[in-house]
Amino acid sequence: MVTTGKKISKKKTARSSSKTAKVKSKKAFSTYDKALKYLFDRTDYERETKFRYNVSTFDLSRMKKLLSELGNPHKKIATVHIAGTKGKGSTATMLANMLEANGYSVGLYTSPHLLSIHERIMINSEMISKTEMLNLLNRSHSTIQKLAKKDSATFFEIMTALAFMHFADSKVDIAIIETGLGGRLDSTNLITPKVVGITSLSIDHQAQLGNTLESIAKEKAGIFKPNIPIVTVKQKPEALRVLQSEALAMNAPLSITGRDIDFSYRFETSRKHGPHTRICLSTPTSKFEHLRVPLHGKHQAINCSLALSMLDVLKNNGYPVDNEKTISGLNTVNLPGRMELINDDPRIMIDAAHNADSLKSIIHAIGQNVPYDSMVVIFGCNKDKDVDGMLRMLQYGADKVIFTRSNSPRAISPDLLVEKYTEICGKMCQSSNSLGEALNIANSAVGKDDLICITGSFYLIGQAKRRFQQNPNL
Repeated sequence: MVTTGKKISKKKTARSSSKTAKVKSKKAFSTYDKALKYLFDRTDYERETKFRYNVSTFDLSRMKKLLSELGNPHKKIATVHIAGTKGKGSTATMLANMLEANGYSVGLYTSPHLLSIHERIMINSEMISKTEMLNLLNRSHSTIQKLAKKDSATFFEIMTALAFMHFADSKVDIAIIETGLGGRLDSTNLITPKVVGITSLSIDHQAQLGNTLESIAKEKAGIFKPNIPIVTVKQKPEALRVLQSEALAMNAPLSITGRDIDFSYRFETSRKHGPHTRICLSTPTSKFEHLRVPLHGKHQAINCSLALSMLDVLKNNGYPVDNEKTISGLNTVNLPGRMELINDDPRIMIDAAHNADSLKSIIHAIGQNVPYDSMVVIFGCNKDKDVDGMLRMLQYGADKVIFTRSNSPRAISPDLLVEKYTEICGKMCQSSNSLGEALNIANSAVGKDDLICITGSFYLIGQAKRRFQQNPNL
């Protein structure tokens, strides 16, 4: 009887150990929705109303620990790094599509998103799936929780880590990585890229990056790495001086389109393509003549020149490309939220312009490319923007302005925008409490040859795009 008792005890112990093992191997999230809720519950500086941009909030050592615990996936992939005030997403997408057309497996990491978080992580133009996202969050959860005992990773840090993991798992040939805020302290700034791209610089995020172009350029140049080639576009003199100085300190060669790289553009109209821009660009190893830019506006021609110039650097560093395939890839670019027509009657266009220079560019581009009698602008923006500068630009393109509030916690009050606009521009305008109300006001003011343009914030145009996808009626 005693012997039997001992055997029973061993069986119980074995069963107990088995149960413990099962508990340990249990996944953190049983469903995608639970995983996504966990992710969105993390600190998200994209939605914070007030935060300090310094090493206590944007801590690269925290990101370094996270990536190290996850096996340093960023070190297993070749990358390209892009920073700047405007045009990062457009430049990154054009470069990704051209590389993809040349047969490469290309990862693309951008932010923010319009409709779905999955837009941020793509491989060969395909968004990461729900299953892939769930698996990555389950794999990384224990590491995130372990590090959270000392210092919790933020939403953007986790998203960046997931992107690196996804690209490493998929063994991409190269990944195009766009910075989030700034550059120096950005979570993406642990990669050693093949080439760095700096898009047009202007005043934006003053509370975090400073009130001068010099301070902003300094933050963006924080992604420069020793001996890694840098390509940029023509900048204002004060910004360019900083970029040149920082590049010199890193012994990194700096090339400028339109100066070191032969580049020109022209606007034209054809029966086949309608109004569009064509560019010519040549380097010692690449030549493109009268190439049609797939996105509207002079600013997109400049972004295209940067993408082509970065491609040329890659071409000379182990990524051979064919010009015809490159052109074919460029022609496939279709970027949501950039002069995108989301409704025909009335005509409603959305654009992600969210600083004064971007607004100036889009007003000019609409004037060149979109025929209309009168334009009504529905505008909303965030408090941390150059609000006064954006309002000054609005008066040059809008025949009527309706201010509203986006769904961002950082959104500025429509009534305050009315007050500022009246004071700065001395023009009449209206305010609305919601996008729906703004659209009703706009609809009553336009005819069939008029245009409604919604702009000022990614959040606002995302709301608009979602609204018309779900219900085409105003």
